[in-house]
This record gives sequence, structure tokens and C-alpha cells, in this order.
Amino acid sequence: MQTFYIIFSSLILLSVIIPYFKNSHWTIRVFDYPRLQKFTLLTLACILFIFIEKNNFTVMLFASLLVSAIYLLWVIIPYTVIGKKMIDEVKLRPDEKPLDIMVYNVLQYNEEYQKLVDLLKKRNPDIVFLLETNKKWMESIKEATDEYKYKIEVPLENTYGLLFYSKLPVKHQEINYLISDEIPSIVADIEYNKQTIRMYGLHPTPPVPQENEESTERDAEILLIGKKAKEYQKASIVFGDLNDVAWSRTTRLFLKTSKMLDPRRGRGMFSTFHANYWFLRWPLDHFFLSSQFRLVEMIREPHIGSDHYPISIKVVLRSDDISGEFELNQEEKIEVEEKIEEGVKKGNAN
Repeated sequence: MQTFYIIFSSLILLSVIIPYFKNSHWTIRVFDYPRLQKFTLLTLACILFIFIEKNNFTVMLFASLLVSAIYLLWVIIPYTVIGKKMIDEVKLRPDEKPLDIMVYNVLQYNEEYQKLVDLLKKRNPDIVFLLETNKKWMESIKEATDEYKYKIEVPLENTYGLLFYSKLPVKHQEINYLISDEIPSIVADIEYNKQTIRMYGLHPTPPVPQENEESTERDAEILLIGKKAKEYQKASIVFGDLNDVAWSRTTRLFLKTSKMLDPRRGRGMFSTFHANYWFLRWPLDHFFLSSQFRLVEMIREPHIGSDHYPISIKVVLRSDDISGEFELNQEEKIEVEEKIEEGVKKGNAN
């Protein structure tokens, strides 16, 4: 029992420490994701301490477990209802219609097209952003998407196709390949309540062996979009499957670089992946909002066939409120520029 406890506890502690190595290889970055799972295992290990023989080493091990559990709890709390909200929640004014947006990574090889059609008809969002979409998906959901006048369609067979549909006027649109000529992202300026909102939609590669062994290109694309959002200086939204969790260093650098706000904070994790395994689930699909927005509602939609849940948000425009913004220090500015430069260089080389 004692040997098992020592090995078990040591492995958990190692999993807590590993993410703090500034290495982009997937074997390091994969440990960014399961913060809640690691906290659960740390708690279990602390409980098991009751049943083992006590000596100097096991007591020190227990102390390390306890400190790590407290630290992870501190990391997790912002994504619970007792955390501080970055974005205030408001009630709609009379005759006010919120901006209603849905994001869904469909899983390209998933063939449950009708479930998405049914959800779109039921929810009727103003804007839909669909990821991992090929021509088969584009054709199979036309029954629902024909209702949308404005379209940006980039169907691809490499699991990085994008489909963007809007019922609101699109005044300007771009299809960009910021890091790789195989990975598109979009920019769409939509008209909402007589104002223009810029939307940045992206789906960078994840740091996994079958996709990309490093997070370098993912991090660069996220941070590059963050810089563009900051430079725009008007109402904007960054959304999509970022293949990164809300608490990672890259996401925190993105929030500081872009001055955008995370509606998850103070409300819950709204974990969207993996839809089929409750014990391996974390937030990969995101909405980040500029400081002009207030939240009306955020919903994780039902499981409709993919390994991701769809996620929806309703927001309205109000006066600018920068009180929730994070500040980027000089050291972090250098780190951001280095990450972007490295990612662009690697993307061009590939």
C-alpha cells in the first residue's frame, strides 16, 4: 500500500509541475488540460494518506500534495460560480434583441448531420460558426443554413474546414491563412444594432502527435489574433475551437495582449471536449469579448454526435468597461513576440 501511495502521489505531483516547463512539445503541453482531474486525484491522494504508515518521507509527500491541491484549487476557482466575473450579466432592455452566436466543432467524420440541423432550427442563432467541416457537411446541413443570407464557406478535407453563417449583414469579410496555408481563419464585420462588430473565427492545430507535435503554431495564431483584436480597438469577438484551455499560459497571454474578457470566469468551466468521456473533459471552445459587451446567457448545448459539445452565447453592447482587463508586462510582451515569430517561422517552414 505504501509503495503504491508513493508512486501514485509522485506521478500526480509530476503532472502538476510539468506544465510550468516552457516547452512547446505535446508531451509537456498535454498536461495543461486536466486541471480539475489533477485536483481530484490530489484530493484522493490526500485522503489515502490516512491509511498508510507515517514517516518523514510520506509526511513530506503529503505536505506537497496538500500544497499542490490548494494551488490547483486557486487556479480552478476563477472558473466556478464563486470566482470573480470578468463580464457583467445584464437583463435585456424592452425591445432589445441580443446577439446570439453558436460555435460547434462537428467532428468531420461524424455523420449525424440531422442532429445539427434540428438544433439550428430549434435555437435559431444569429450567427453560426462550424469547424472541421468539409463539403459533405456543408451540403448535408443546407436545410438549416439556407436560412442564413450571409455565408463564409471554406470546406476542407483536412479537418480544418470552416463554415460561417450570419443572419445579420456582413459588411466586410476575410479568409486568412496566418500561420499555415492549410489552416484558415476568418474575419467578419457584422452589423448589429446599427453598430459594427468584428468577429475573428479560428481553429488552430492542437499539440497532439497525429496533428502537430508542438504547440508553437497554435500559440502563435492565438496570440496573433489577440494583437489584431487589440489594434482594432472597437467591439470585437474572438471565437472558435482554440485547442487550448481557458487557464493555460497562452490563453492568459492572449487575454493580456488582446484586452479581451472571458465570460466563463465566475460562471463555470462550460467544458466542451471530450463530449463522450465525462472524466476527460475541459473547455476548448471559446468566446472572448471586448469590453463593450455584457453577457445575457451562455449555454453548453446538448451532445449531438461530435466529440465536442456546441456552445452558445447571447450578448449585448453597453458602455465600455475595462475594469476586468489584464495587463501585459514588458517580459510578457517579449514572450508574446517571440512566440508569434517562432510560430510563423515554423508554419512557413512546413
